[in-house]
Amino acid sequence: MLLNPENHVSESMKSVSDLYEVEVLLAYFLSQIDQPCTPAQLTEIATGEGVVNYFVYTEAIERMLANGTLELVEEDSVEVYRLTEKGLAGAVEFKKLVPKSFRDKIYAAGLKLFAKLRNEKSVDFETRPCGNGYQIRCVCKEGELELMQLSLFVPDLDQANFVRSKILLNPSEFYARVIDYLVNNEEYVPEINDDMDDI
Repeated sequence: MLLNPENHVSESMKSVSDLYEVEVLLAYFLSQIDQPCTPAQLTEIATGEGVVNYFVYTEAIERMLANGTLELVEEDSVEVYRLTEKGLAGAVEFKKLVPKSFRDKIYAAGLKLFAKLRNEKSVDFETRPCGNGYQIRCVCKEGELELMQLSLFVPDLDQANFVRSKILLNPSEFYARVIDYLVNNEEYVPEINDDMDDI
């Protein structure tokens, strides 16, 4: 009995390989995401999570630029991709040609990348050798406002990088937890052992 290998491959393990479907997928993503997307960012979003093969992606972008569904424009001195009216109409009309699982996957990859970029802007790090280890200086910001400065000592560079990566996962939550700890912190009161009364 012959087994069909497709039956053993989940949707999340597959990628979009049809050129036209990739064009529709990219148009759909750009129509849904609410911010400019540079060529490097779109490449990372589409290919970094394995949604689209890099070579198919490159060809799809070239075709979209050539057929007028996509344009490369300059905004705030940065080159970004923008859908044309033709591209936007195609994204709405043909989005169902691409399975919803792929549409969800590329959208989630985009949100994840832009959240990471926002997080990196909201925290400054400085790591420097200090004695037998490293000192991490972390500054949490909101725009120009400095919310918190924190210095930590860690024994080695790997731990310094680990701490940095954990804070960058969600700087807002990190800041909120520090504040919660301060608000809920109570004076230490030692427990009295009743057995002491018998001495």
